[in-house]
Amino acid sequence: SRAVVAQRPLIKGRLAATRVRAGGGVVMAEEDIPVLKIISPEEVESEDFEPVDPKAREQALAILTEVKTGGEAGFLAVARRFKEIAPDSSKYLLDRDELKKAFEGLPKEQQDVLTRTAARIRKFAEAQRDSIRSIEVDIEGGRAGQTVEPVRRAGCYAPGGRYPLPSSVLMTVCTARAAGVREVIVASPNPAEVTKGAAYVADADCLLCIGGAQAIGAMAYGVGERVKPVDIIVGPGNKWVTAAKSIVSGICGIDMLAGPSEVLIIADSAADPEVIAADLLAQAEHDTEARPILVTPDRSVIDNVNAALRRQLAVLPTREVAILAVRNGFAVLTKDMDEAVAVTNRVAPEHLEVQTEDAVELSKRLTAYGGLFVGFMAAEVLGDYGAGPNHVLPTSCTAKYTGGLSVHTFQRKTTWMRIDDREAAQQQVADSVLLARLEGLEGHARAAEKRLLQVPSGSAAKKARS
Repeated sequence: SRAVVAQRPLIKGRLAATRVRAGGGVVMAEEDIPVLKIISPEEVESEDFEPVDPKAREQALAILTEVKTGGEAGFLAVARRFKEIAPDSSKYLLDRDELKKAFEGLPKEQQDVLTRTAARIRKFAEAQRDSIRSIEVDIEGGRAGQTVEPVRRAGCYAPGGRYPLPSSVLMTVCTARAAGVREVIVASPNPAEVTKGAAYVADADCLLCIGGAQAIGAMAYGVGERVKPVDIIVGPGNKWVTAAKSIVSGICGIDMLAGPSEVLIIADSAADPEVIAADLLAQAEHDTEARPILVTPDRSVIDNVNAALRRQLAVLPTREVAILAVRNGFAVLTKDMDEAVAVTNRVAPEHLEVQTEDAVELSKRLTAYGGLFVGFMAAEVLGDYGAGPNHVLPTSCTAKYTGGLSVHTFQRKTTWMRIDDREAAQQQVADSVLLARLEGLEGHARAAEKRLLQVPSGSAAKKARS
């Protein structure tokens, strides 16, 4: 039958033309679909990569203050205001038995995929753990060492607004347990049964059924008898979660400022535009503030990808979110691949895909990213769903100075030293005295002198001590 044109609200304040196919499926007209805007390498500098939104920070601070000063009552008031719990309810925590019941109620197919994915994450995390160990070395007159120990208590945040994200529960909690953390709390707003099941499989102690800045505050400051202040908070979230993490950092540790998702694909004419478009949309559907980016020296690649984006967006069930994200994104047209590499390293994206003819060699020139996916088959979505490496990654250019979540995030590397042979240590003691006086710190010098077998009697030393 012939397609007819209908009117369907797509974006607040705007009606978009749609075509209704035979069988009732709704698709948008391609001309109504946005594409990636094309910018120059110089214009990349003007793009906003600020990791913390100022307005969100102001709002998050108000919520955190309410939770901190009001305790459990303040926390419950915020949760009720955001309709996360009923007005007459005070239940916000699920224990292990409740998580187990949720897991056992899942279809076997879902139980199995959670179990397999958790095993892959643990395998990689345990290998990471074994890459850094406690050590001891000889020093003059004694021994020194490094001790690697896990934090005692961790809070793991998993988004749950638009979609349930059990994968984020697995990524954070399995990694914390692999590091040896003894107590792990998960926070996820309005958790679906599969999210609860994931918390059970990952071995979380409990699940806080609250999200946003209020959940970050609960884990940072503690609420009630069951939720004690944690040593570190990890996990991705929206701009309010990211802002709240930035505020409580120092009260407890945080992994990173992991805001809305972003993907950058560096490509040449050897790449398949349909695959590139699909990978861009896989991130665009996460959040209206996600950012898909294409970098290439070939204008035809941009044109072909934009055409593919329009075709795929028209029939994507999550297009109402993805369309807004595509509007946030852009394509950078460079003069050559060298400039494409420079732009990519400047952006330092959360997810970086290399879809070029020489993907393996080109990837060696890329220096700043959260996660790197090399070649056609290394789809970023495989990283999302537990190939092994963690999917909690730095965003907003912060990959220039930090990496993704790992067992090391949950570990403290502390150092120690001891002196067993006073005589053998004399040279380093004497050097400490000298360096302290070079810096004008006489108290340091005199403390070191107490360890000397023979205190110097020269005029300079006597003058310094007078």
